[in-house]
Amino acid sequence: MSALDGKTIIMSGGSRGIGQAIALRAAADGANVALLAKTGEPHPKLPGTIYTAAEAIEKAGGHALPILGDVRDDEGVAAAVAKTVEQFGGIDVVVNNASAIDLTPTDQVSMKRYDLMQDINARGTFLLSKLAIPHLRAAANPHILTLSPPISLDEKWFTAGHLAYSIAKYSMSLVTVGLAAELRQDGVAVNSLWPRTTIDTAAIRNVVGAELASRSRTPAIMADAAHAILTKPSREVTGHFFLDDEVLRAEGVTDFAKYRIGGTAEEDLQLDFWVDPA
Repeated sequence: MSALDGKTIIMSGGSRGIGQAIALRAAADGANVALLAKTGEPHPKLPGTIYTAAEAIEKAGGHALPILGDVRDDEGVAAAVAKTVEQFGGIDVVVNNASAIDLTPTDQVSMKRYDLMQDINARGTFLLSKLAIPHLRAAANPHILTLSPPISLDEKWFTAGHLAYSIAKYSMSLVTVGLAAELRQDGVAVNSLWPRTTIDTAAIRNVVGAELASRSRTPAIMADAAHAILTKPSREVTGHFFLDDEVLRAEGVTDFAKYRIGGTAEEDLQLDFWVDPA
C-alpha cells in the first residue's frame, strides 16, 4: 500500500500548475482528490480546467471529485467540504493552493485587485481550513498544507513593488502560524511550503514573464516535496515553513537536475519571492 493510498485530499484550485502536480503525485499513490476550483471552461491563456485535471487524476491512479466553485463563497466551500466527506467518508488533508497574484505597485494597484487577493489568498485559506477542522480531527494522520512563504519582516520583501501581494501571501502564512498552535494538541499538522526558485507554470509565464521559464524548476519539485510532508506523522511535523529543495534534501535527494528546465545550471536558477540567496 502506498503512503497516501485511500487518503482524501481537498484542495483549493488545482486545475493546473503546482496544484495539479501535487494532486497527480498523490493520485499515483491511490489518493482521493477533491478539487474546488472555478475553472470550468478553458481559459484563453491558461491551459486546463477542473475537469481535465480530474481526468488526469483518475488516469494517474487516484479518485477525483471535481467541484466547480469559488473559495470566496462561504456556502459553496461548506458544500464542497460536505460533498467530499459524503463521497469519500472523511478528509485527511487540506491543501490551500488557490492564490491570486498581482505585482502592481501600491500607487497603481486597484482596490478591486487588492480585495481579490485578500479574499482568495487570506480569507479562502482560512475558510477552507476552518470548515475542514472537524473532519481533520477525526482523521488518522491529518495535515493542512498551505502554499505560502516563510514570514519575514525585512522591509525588502515589502518595498519590491508588490506590497499588496506580499500582504495577501503573508496572510496565508499567518493562518499556518495560528492553526499550527491551535490544532497541535489535536495532532493536526499545519505547515506551509514554498519554492526556492521560480516554478515554470502558465500563470507565472503570463504574469511575471515567459523569459523566466528557462531559469525555473518544474512543478514536480513542489509535488514531491508536498508528498514528503503529507506522509510524515502529523504529530511530529507542524508549524514549519518549508522550502521545496530543503524538504527533498532531508529525504536524501542530492540530484535536482530532473527538476530543471532544459540544461540550465543550478547557479543560474531564478530565486523566487521571499527567498534569500543561500
